Amino acid sequence: MSNSDLQEAMETEKGVAVVTGASSGIGKIYADRLAARGYDLMLVARRGDRLQAVADELKQNYEIRVETVIADLGDPDDLQRLAERIGNDENVTMLVNNAGIAVAAPTVRTSSEDIERLISINNTALARLSLAVLPGFAARNHGTLINIGSVQSFYSRSASTTYSGTKAFVMLFTSGLQQEFAATGVRIQLVLPAGTATEIWELAGVDPKIMNPSMIMSAEDCVDAALAGLDLGEAVTLPSLEDEQLWAEFDALREKMFHAMQTNVPASRYSIAR
Repeated sequence: MSNSDLQEAMETEKGVAVVTGASSGIGKIYADRLAARGYDLMLVARRGDRLQAVADELKQNYEIRVETVIADLGDPDDLQRLAERIGNDENVTMLVNNAGIAVAAPTVRTSSEDIERLISINNTALARLSLAVLPGFAARNHGTLINIGSVQSFYSRSASTTYSGTKAFVMLFTSGLQQEFAATGVRIQLVLPAGTATEIWELAGVDPKIMNPSMIMSAEDCVDAALAGLDLGEAVTLPSLEDEQLWAEFDALREKMFHAMQTNVPASRYSIAR
């Protein structure tokens, strides 16, 4: 088999990976790493010029096909068009739900428009796109869904309450999907990065100069760790957590608390003297 035939066979096997928020940061690195693994790509972002530059570079570096889709995932019409497109494409074998935004400000000083946009991009778009591809993945018993959450899925700061709330949705939504598809060939991974060097900070109104470099991971290291976790079969990947037992204990405690509350009797501390 010639090199070109081998490459074509590998591409056919891999299929198309859809990456949202692919014009910069984590999404751009995912596009590069997946291209290196032999996936054809459908790259989605709002900024068409930057998206095309990423696509041109990838086509130059790898023998793959790259399609670009300019879409604002906070726009219902754009989201609907993209959901229909990827849901009807049997070549799509992976979706990386990376697109997301943040606002760093006290909640009472955050406009309702900003809050609605946070929810629409971080939650509504992620859920809609997940549910667009999963029926096809289920029918073929094959496919990979990667949802990018955050360490703030389980820890909220005073200046990012809505952002943390949206990421908590990502964590629990993905966890529920994992249970639904546990007995199938569909893989669903939740990635929970901590601080990562991307444009999201500046766009959220945070000056990167005030941040401690020792606490901020590069986007390259974050994605490489996430893909290593995927290769290891992890359901949840925390790229910067050295002691993985901490997550196991946290997850077990959440389940223990849930089951401990399944009773029709109020806790004794709430008893009212009669």
